[in-house]
Amino acid sequence: MDIGLDPPRGISGFPLGMPAAALKEAAAGLGTVKVQDEGSADRFRYMKVLALHPQFEIVFHLEDGRSLTSAEVWIPRPGPERITVRFRGVDVFRTPALHLLNQLEAMGLTVLREPDYAYVPGLSLGFTRTAGHDVPLDTDGEPLYFQAVLTGPTGYYDYKLKTA
Repeated sequence: MDIGLDPPRGISGFPLGMPAAALKEAAAGLGTVKVQDEGSADRFRYMKVLALHPQFEIVFHLEDGRSLTSAEVWIPRPGPERITVRFRGVDVFRTPALHLLNQLEAMGLTVLREPDYAYVPGLSLGFTRTAGHDVPLDTDGEPLYFQAVLTGPTGYYDYKLKTA
C-alpha cells in the first residue's frame, strides 16, 4: 500500500474538504474506524476520525465538525503488507529524519526545525519524532525516523514563520 502526501490538498484518497460521511466510508476501507466527538467543532474537542489498520493508523481531523481539515499518518509497523508513505517520491518513514529534512531543503522548501518536531510552513507539512516506545536513535539522541506526519491546508503552519 502506498500513501501519498499531497499538501496542501491532503493524502491519497482523502482530499482536504472531504465531507465527514464520505471520509468515514473511505476510512473503513483501511481498517477499523473510530469517531471521536462526532460533529463537534469545539476548539479543544473537535471531531476526529481514526482509521486503525493492523500496521498503521491515520488520524483525520475535522476541525469544523463537517469536513476533513488535516490528516496525520503514523509510522507503519512491521507486518505482512509493505506500506510506504511518500512525499514527492521520498519514503517519509524509511528515510532517517535528519536526511529527510535535508532533502526537503534541497527541494527549495523552508524547513523549521525544533526539538522533536519539524515544519514545512509553505507546504503545510508537520513532522514529529516523538515516540511512545523504544525506537532506534540518531546521533542527536532523537528517534532516527519520524513517527508521524501531518498534512494540512494552505497556511496551516505559517504562524511558525512569525516565531522563527
